[in-house]
Amino acid sequence: MVTPLRRIESPALVACAAALVGLVGIVSASTPEIARRSELVAGVLPQGFPAAARVLTLAFGIALLWLSRGLARRKRRAWQLAAVLVVASAVTHLAKGLDVEEAAGSLAVFAFLLRTRREFVAPGDPASVKPLVQVALVAIPLGLLLVFDVPGRLDDALSIVLAALAARALFLWLRPYTDRARDVPAEWRRAEALVHEHGSDSLAYFALRRDKSTFFSASGRSFLAYRVVAGTAVVAGDPIGDPAERRELLEEFRRVAHAKAWRVAIAGASVDALPLYAGLGFKSIYLGDEAYVIPERFSLEGRPIRKVRQSVSRLEKAGYRVRLLAPAEVEPQVRDELREVSREWRGRWPERGFTMAMDALFAYPNTMLAIATGPDGRIGGFLQLVPAPACGGYSLATMRRRHDTPNGLMEFLIVETLEWARDRGVSELSLNFSVFAEYLRGGGLLRTVLLKLDGVFQLERLFSFNRKFFPEWRRRYFCFERWSDLPIAGVAYLHAESLLTPPGPWVKTLDLAAR
Repeated sequence: MVTPLRRIESPALVACAAALVGLVGIVSASTPEIARRSELVAGVLPQGFPAAARVLTLAFGIALLWLSRGLARRKRRAWQLAAVLVVASAVTHLAKGLDVEEAAGSLAVFAFLLRTRREFVAPGDPASVKPLVQVALVAIPLGLLLVFDVPGRLDDALSIVLAALAARALFLWLRPYTDRARDVPAEWRRAEALVHEHGSDSLAYFALRRDKSTFFSASGRSFLAYRVVAGTAVVAGDPIGDPAERRELLEEFRRVAHAKAWRVAIAGASVDALPLYAGLGFKSIYLGDEAYVIPERFSLEGRPIRKVRQSVSRLEKAGYRVRLLAPAEVEPQVRDELREVSREWRGRWPERGFTMAMDALFAYPNTMLAIATGPDGRIGGFLQLVPAPACGGYSLATMRRRHDTPNGLMEFLIVETLEWARDRGVSELSLNFSVFAEYLRGGGLLRTVLLKLDGVFQLERLFSFNRKFFPEWRRRYFCFERWSDLPIAGVAYLHAESLLTPPGPWVKTLDLAAR
């Protein structure tokens, strides 16, 4: 049986054709013209027109190369601008040197654009209209100045500024539709009910962050949580709900995402869900290991764990105690002190986390706070725990302490929390997610590179901290649609986790969603 060839979609072909026209334009504008044709043009057009047409041909070629990616993603605005540019390219090809062949190729692509116009349906971002108008209001006067005779250096400076404004305008014009999380109480309650019924994964409760968007199946029995960053819809963990609906839910979400020109990526995918994602055409790479401890099996006995045991003993002798409270049980004065501890710990660094962190300390009633208090009654540090309701587990969402507390306070907090969990029959306590843990265990160049990045991302420090408790490890993956999407999707994921945000006064506070 002969396997049918895979059909290449029209937008991909249009994108390739536009890129080819752009590349031909760049080469044509950068090479000498045919002498006979050039003389004929120079005799017909005013002086300076052919030279200006050459510059415009080059600019149009670069713009068409840029537009090709948007065409491949079915962006309506990319189609509109490409249609204008290929016609303009045909004109400038004729004006710069009577390049009939290049002009004919541009017009052929224009005909192709017209024929496939109904397939370019992804809307642009309405929020980009205002800044686009602002750019135009600045660029038009500068362009008029350039028309007049100005000193050479000023002419060059204006050209550079106009080129930068043109690039900015092109970016705004092609910016994909921006999805902002909506605070709809009914949707949040429905998602919360599904998490409590089906949330067996340690990442499930984090889907309830109010800065994530939710997408429900047609029946309402399952959903996924996501955030759109740089045109990529980053899904946080696996879908939650009826397992029989997962495939249909993901297919429909991807259809909606593509209609808005979004890429789709899944951060923190579980091993069990990988066959489903592969069946939908997703590629996957190893992202890291999630460390979790079974409270019933945890023990401080033995030589390997002696450092943790010594930390616990030291803190107990120093007079530190731990109590676990639900948010509703935390008094206003204690809330203020917890916020103070959080601010001190973070300093000027951004609030990090997306797949395995919450956006508030007191807004989620099912969470728990493990609070360490010193002998003077002052709070030294705390942990925030979120439940995995369907399996009776908990996940660590936040760790904070004061800088002047004794070393080992976090170890003390976790051990005390594990004892609390054991007494209540908690099935597991998920500690942290260690990015690229497998490579940190080994050696070679990759480990060396990761250690160099530890000062910014704390990869090795977090891995070493988790390893102190001799946890079990759960592999997590990053899934994406095409290998060509990986660089942009990867950057979008890092941005969602706030790993690319430098420290500064603009950083977010932890309690944005607190009531």
